[in-house]
Amino acid sequence: MKFRSVLVANRGEIALRIHRSARRMGLRTVAVYSEADRDARHAHEMDAAILIGGAAPRDSYLNIAALIEAARRTGAQAVHPGYGFLAESAAFAQAVLDAGLVWVGPPPAAIRAMGDKDAAKRAMRAAGVPVLPTYAPADRFDYPVMVKAAAGGGGRGMRVVRDASELEAALAQARSEAGHAFGDDRLLLEPALQGARHVEVQVFADARGHCIHLGERDCSVQRRHQKLIEEAPSPAVDAALRERMGRCAVSLAKAAG
Repeated sequence: MKFRSVLVANRGEIALRIHRSARRMGLRTVAVYSEADRDARHAHEMDAAILIGGAAPRDSYLNIAALIEAARRTGAQAVHPGYGFLAESAAFAQAVLDAGLVWVGPPPAAIRAMGDKDAAKRAMRAAGVPVLPTYAPADRFDYPVMVKAAAGGGGRGMRVVRDASELEAALAQARSEAGHAFGDDRLLLEPALQGARHVEVQVFADARGHCIHLGERDCSVQRRHQKLIEEAPSPAVDAALRERMGRCAVSLAKAAG
């Protein structure tokens, strides 16, 4: 479906980047803003802007009903989530589609599959992508291990366990944190790789089955599992590894969506 206007369901510099790209494509852009962002640049530089709620994100940028209503009231034909907030919400993607709008992002099924680490690992194995093994707490395994929340991200519900005596407490802490952060306290365990780098591959796909990778970014500089610096291209990746990683990423994207 072709569209002429897009609502950017985000704020700040993220929203402005999408606005600038959309403008170059000749599209009309619609900003949303909270009570706290009345004077923000993104609320004034787009073609239209609409207030969606209070200062708290749950009352505005995380309010699916308010965002759908904002698109309806402003005549936006598509919704771009940016990143963060509801960008990885399958429920939001589905709500946009159910409202008869264009969702600029992965299909809801792909978001659901990739947003759950257990489901994502199954999809990766099915696509032939190499993955770390997953353990159950009752399994025999070598330490250190990484405890991870099955849902969500951002370092929430993650613990490195270096000895069997630490496992029970780590599981309890991670389960509590994951439950509070994501409403889902499921956990998984996998080997904790020592000295490994955190490298992500970016992919771009359309609705006709075409998919390419856009290279990688190195996110190894972190604090408390939160990225501090992202470097592209990665100084640790050569052309052969880039090609292999890109091929795996494209295979997974096609399998997921």
